Amino acid sequence: MASPETGVLSARGRALAVLRVRGTALAVALLPAAVAVVLLVGGATGRLGTEGGWAVARWTVGGLTVLSLLLATLVSVVVARARPALSPSVPIAEEAAPDLYRLVRDLADRLDVPAPSAIALTPDCDSWLEDRTHRAHGPPRPARRAGRRAPEAPVLVIGSPFLWWMRVAELRALLAPVVAGTGPSAHPDIAAARRFIRGLDAAAGVAARARGPLRALPLRFVGRVARLLLRAAGEHVVLMERGVAAAASERAQGVDYGLRVVAQEQVGLAYAGWDRLLTRVALPAWRMGRWPSRLDAGVVSALTELSRRDRLAEGFASRLGERPACDLLEEPGTIDRAASLLAARLFHGGPAEPGPDWSPVGWQQYPQEIVDRKWRLEAARLHRVLDELPAAGQADPDREAPDPSRAPDRSTTPADAPSAAPAPPLTYAGARARTPAAPHPASLSQAFDSSPELSAAAPSPQLRSRRGVPRAPGGPHSAAETPFAEEPAACAPPPCGPTLARVIDWLARDTRAGDLVAARLGAEVAREEREEAARQAVRSAQADTTGITWGDGPADGGLPLFPLQPPRTARELLADHVTAMVCCAAVDTAGAAPGLDWLDGPALLVDGARRADLSRPVLSLVDDGDAEPLRGWLHRVGVRPEKPVRLG
Repeated sequence: MASPETGVLSARGRALAVLRVRGTALAVALLPAAVAVVLLVGGATGRLGTEGGWAVARWTVGGLTVLSLLLATLVSVVVARARPALSPSVPIAEEAAPDLYRLVRDLADRLDVPAPSAIALTPDCDSWLEDRTHRAHGPPRPARRAGRRAPEAPVLVIGSPFLWWMRVAELRALLAPVVAGTGPSAHPDIAAARRFIRGLDAAAGVAARARGPLRALPLRFVGRVARLLLRAAGEHVVLMERGVAAAASERAQGVDYGLRVVAQEQVGLAYAGWDRLLTRVALPAWRMGRWPSRLDAGVVSALTELSRRDRLAEGFASRLGERPACDLLEEPGTIDRAASLLAARLFHGGPAEPGPDWSPVGWQQYPQEIVDRKWRLEAARLHRVLDELPAAGQADPDREAPDPSRAPDRSTTPADAPSAAPAPPLTYAGARARTPAAPHPASLSQAFDSSPELSAAAPSPQLRSRRGVPRAPGGPHSAAETPFAEEPAACAPPPCGPTLARVIDWLARDTRAGDLVAARLGAEVAREEREEAARQAVRSAQADTTGITWGDGPADGGLPLFPLQPPRTARELLADHVTAMVCCAAVDTAGAAPGLDWLDGPALLVDGARRADLSRPVLSLVDDGDAEPLRGWLHRVGVRPEKPVRLG
């Protein structure tokens, strides 16, 4: 069996190889200077000529020497002054977590390695050591005495979900191989090799972000040199880090070996729950300008729900009775709030500080403030897109031109074409009619009354009166009647939108209807996302007040660093918006309520139970134009699709 010393020796050998790359680069830079010295000394001693070709050689080599020294100085200065990027994290002072610092120091004593210099949390399911000894990463340090540079212990970065999900003993076992890595990190050769690689990486980043001809031209040369040296040392760096990891793992074998196996199982479970919590629960709130203030606390609920669904609750019941690792913090809520805000920045690009358009939300308020509002906004967007669709007789720039060789269908047949039963055009039933022969109606009722096709399918005036549909002045109703005379509170502000029945009928009439709506909806969402991206760019240009170092260049530029989801397709957007409208109708007419599912995000609660069977009927309508499954679902739940939907 290999010993920790074997791994350290292997890592040290690779570190020396990395340093030889640095020495070779320095030798190449000094080679013209060495040749110039030989020529000058040879001319001064008379061993080499002083005129003719020797004089030309001296001047040529002298010029190359000056140029090479200038370029070498430029590369050295940029590498030395470039600020290496740090992993975004929340620093934890010892006063805020004395028990956690005590646990880590006791662990370092058991492993016989130096203790980490500090502890930080990151919103990720991972833990590592990070060197933050660069002078740009902290306050000025006292000057060292003459001699070799004394290595400083790295910072221990812990994934914040681990503290809330794992027990204290599991966290100690999980951190054992990580803390053991401080031993190899303290070796002078390994530390020097790592500093060299970090400097090259930072210099390449500076060159990539350079702007302006006077600055970009010299830095472009520095970037090429840095990338060349990184490629030359790349294999040695990989093997060096493998040797360090092997040495740390071997050293940690004797510390809580049994618990380490259990902790590794919890890592996989925590990662699954954390991913679902971010993509299904946090992302909808982030898109609405809100961020969950207790994201790490939510991972406990998500993982508990996951274990319950997988029938693992009995095994986890006794485990959850033990002391959680978050008890090692003095104020877990404050730390969780900071980690939640950082997660929003990393995965969504939110601002660095809360504000009017970026406020926290608690889990108790999530269903009403996020879920219900999300459904209302999506229903309003769908209504707006449908209302803006072209009416009969108007050309649609996004519609494919009809092919004269094909027989006309109901989407391309002109309104005045002779036909025994002309099909209605692909026009939203709740949209305002815009035909040249009809006046521009001012309400939904006028659109019904002015269109024969819509009037045939529209409810009677008496039924519209009972349901609270607006009445048109001068229509079939009495002039003394006012809109919503019988149900004044049915459509009180916020304004009422179209009925769900109209949307279902319109999407079910032709599969191309769904294609048209999906395309328009995708364009609308893309426009809104571009506007949000522009606002994020403005926020990124502002100064960073959190004290987190993101690397050289503008503060937190390029956020989000880790986007959660790829762009949604137009069909997916249409299905989401139809689902939102169905949920709004269920809340308004069937006594349903918005809810929160810890693994799936927004949920519809009917009689206190979650209804998870809505997606299939909606997909049947959106993809196939088959509305019968959805109508059956609405009938079973008790939803009245003919009533107006309240928009947010």
